[in-house]
Amino acid sequence: MHTEDWPATTEEALAVQERLRGQVELADECPELPPTVTGLDVAYDDTGGIAAAVVTLETAGLTVVEERTHRAKAVFPYEPGLFAFRELPPLLAALEGLAHPPDVLVCDGHGLAHPRRFGLACHLGVLTGLPAFGVGKTRFIGSHGTPAHVRGSSEPLVDAGEEVGAVLRTQDGVKPVYVSAGHRIGLAHACRLTLALTPRYRLPETTRHADRLSRVALR
Repeated sequence: MHTEDWPATTEEALAVQERLRGQVELADECPELPPTVTGLDVAYDDTGGIAAAVVTLETAGLTVVEERTHRAKAVFPYEPGLFAFRELPPLLAALEGLAHPPDVLVCDGHGLAHPRRFGLACHLGVLTGLPAFGVGKTRFIGSHGTPAHVRGSSEPLVDAGEEVGAVLRTQDGVKPVYVSAGHRIGLAHACRLTLALTPRYRLPETTRHADRLSRVALR
């Protein structure tokens, strides 16, 4: 889907989500320990500008392999549940600038943990064909118990009787994160990768690098 074909109204965006969500693949086709992981994030300014950043890290050592940014103007209004239509055009442009194809995409957001089971990680996975999952800082939908205090503890995130993600403690005693599968990766696998990406801090190193890079690009 090219930017010139991008939805301009809520109704058009909802129709796109409805059409594409049937293309989400829930079978786990991601290597158990992919060679690299690519994080994505965006930053906004006060004038409607967006800076998208993608950062690829070696999975083993979490060292930066490659990074790209893209600045643009928002082409869709701010509306909960439809953030992908604001963020995907610059994110896709940044991804296209990478010299090395990503092995798996780690989104600062949600996948199946979405009212229509089609969050940013699902949308990005379907459009690129790559394994993708989301690690959200906050809960968007659903309810859950409280994970145990220790790193690696988790509780199911449940919405309308369906498990849509996991509430995962990445460090002892810190607030948990919200992990959900997006495309071509299972939830348990996404949780294992999230723990591999959080050796010291609450958020994955992919998100931390991409967040920092997007803010720098916005200046």
